[in-house]
Amino acid sequence: MGRELRAFGAVMKAARTILFPPQCLDCGTGVAEDGALCPACWGEAEFIGACLCDTCGIPLPGDGGTEAGLTCDDCLARPRPWTQGRAALVYAGSGRRLVLALKHGDRPDLAPALGRWLAAAAVPLVAPDMVVVPVPLHPRRMLRRKYNQAALLGAAVARAHGLLLEAAALRRVRHTPMQDHGSVGDRFANVEGAIRLAVRARPRLQGRPVLLVDDVMASGATLAAAADALAGAGAGEVSVAVLARAVKAGRPAAPGVEPPE
Repeated sequence: MGRELRAFGAVMKAARTILFPPQCLDCGTGVAEDGALCPACWGEAEFIGACLCDTCGIPLPGDGGTEAGLTCDDCLARPRPWTQGRAALVYAGSGRRLVLALKHGDRPDLAPALGRWLAAAAVPLVAPDMVVVPVPLHPRRMLRRKYNQAALLGAAVARAHGLLLEAAALRRVRHTPMQDHGSVGDRFANVEGAIRLAVRARPRLQGRPVLLVDDVMASGATLAAAADALAGAGAGEVSVAVLARAVKAGRPAAPGVEPPE
């Protein structure tokens, strides 16, 4: 019976491929397999290598061969309320388009593939008994968007590493404007006190390491507010993992546009 079921599954997979051939995640061009990028979009995707800031995941100059535990200038100037951080790719090119499609383009179907990229980037952060917690959306924004992209990514990461997902552990208690304008100070002020831990999640997080997941990090203000809420409620060591990391001047995401958080 098992052999027959496997054969049937192979036939169905082949039929699905004929009816719905794999397409590039970004541009829709035909590709060899699901969850892949075409050569052109792959060439635009800036995956972050071994030489990076150990705290926020931003890429740093170097080949990563001997460097370890590096810290960028921003993290030195503004200590982060988390221990380590990683990002899968730079918020630019096809990486930026994929983040925006997932976040604003009604493309939750992207989450499994993008979540696998994030899970691979997060490998150095995974610890025993760790809990995955996504950055929350305010109910008003959730109603408009219909899903929380950070929760979808967090679910993929939790599945990949066999971790517990606490999708509703954090709550947005205050509706805040989008973090796509204003100075770094404005962004931190915008989210101050806006995120709290749900009371019912507190016992499951007490003393346990947490992997805080979001789609993109620019200033880190939103992640800092979430990490502060976790630490204040008794969670253990917090690490952060984001799909994309915004980079500073010299490689802007788009002319005149600051990346959202």
